Amino acid sequence: MSAVEDIGAALARVRERVARAADRAGRRPEEIAVVGVAKRMPAERVAAAARAGLADVGENYVQEARTKLPRVRAMLEESGHKAPRWHFIGQLQRNKAAAVVRDFDAVQTLDRERLGAELNRRAEQRPGPLAVLLQVDLSGEAGKGGVRPDALPELLAASRAWPHLRVVGLMAIPAPTDAPEASRPAFSQLRELRDALRGQPGGESLLELSMGMSADFEVAIEEGATIVRIGTAIFGAR
Repeated sequence: MSAVEDIGAALARVRERVARAADRAGRRPEEIAVVGVAKRMPAERVAAAARAGLADVGENYVQEARTKLPRVRAMLEESGHKAPRWHFIGQLQRNKAAAVVRDFDAVQTLDRERLGAELNRRAEQRPGPLAVLLQVDLSGEAGKGGVRPDALPELLAASRAWPHLRVVGLMAIPAPTDAPEASRPAFSQLRELRDALRGQPGGESLLELSMGMSADFEVAIEEGATIVRIGTAIFGAR
């Protein structure tokens, strides 16, 4: 079996699970974007996933993406396939903002005002605004990143001064657990935060909820996820 067939079969299984979860929630599968998490995956497998129909790819590390993304784009151009949309989903330092603005279509991990101001400054030369999601810390785990829920309104208010960014939603990474159901309260909390903020200035465009990974994305969809970040279930173990 070729890499495209292998990944294509895995992607089809993920989409079937997305469809079943959406049906349970009374939603349409088309409402949910699958972002394939490709950290530490070689460019060849990422290109194979795009050829198999994966439209969105997430990367965690700026340095890895710097060499991988051009290789993937070149492979896809050579085979006549469209490049995916690139999402940055790792923790981001301000000194890497220029590289991320240059290489990515969306940033899902904006969690502080100074980072937002720097991304906005760097995005001034883009043809259109950079899509960003505000990462929320729902677990209080050290080193994971994210703004505290009680500080989220202040960050959203600050975003009104960033004309070159478009804040489109919220993102969260719940505490790891062996039981998918254990993540449900966090997913519900993120949805409630998003819904509450939509009535505040700057919150009108908060449509997206990026939550759920390979182990728990079905529960996330039942709780309203519009973006799920799937690595192992598409690409296999790293």
